[in-house]
Amino acid sequence: MVAALELYLDTDATRRIRVLWDALESEGVQSMRSLLEQRHRPHVSLAVATRFDPERVAAALRGTVVAAPLRLSFEHAGQFVGRVLWLGPTPTAELLAHHARVHGRLAEAGIGLVEHYRPGRWVPHCTLSMRVPNALMAAAVRRCLEMLPLEATVVGAALTDHARGISHPLP
Repeated sequence: MVAALELYLDTDATRRIRVLWDALESEGVQSMRSLLEQRHRPHVSLAVATRFDPERVAAALRGTVVAAPLRLSFEHAGQFVGRVLWLGPTPTAELLAHHARVHGRLAEAGIGLVEHYRPGRWVPHCTLSMRVPNALMAAAVRRCLEMLPLEATVVGAALTDHARGISHPLP
């Protein structure tokens, strides 16, 4: 399991993504709804590590508004190697600058992060499923495209480590 710095979406966007999770489940695709005893919340991860020390991360980010009220426009669906299905927001200059600012603070504090989430490599996304059967991927992507575009606003943030039961809200 990994730890993540998650950005949470407004109520309407969260509801629409949960409806999409249900639609995927009804078609035989295990969605994020099924993981973590249904405690998973739709989000975009800004940073990921194998493990975080919540106090150290909070200290590194002191004075930074992690839950900046960014507007996100999800306009595409995609997949990562390993059958991971996701919705992607347009990577605006504002979103990328916020991401770089957060990573800069974490790097200054010597907090190690997963390479794929670093500035210049990060693909902003909201994971829908981590186990799409190959035979169902095309239908799952079509289902995602039916509900796009999806407008959202970031309304919260937290440092999470589900393996250790940590959900530490961030400003």
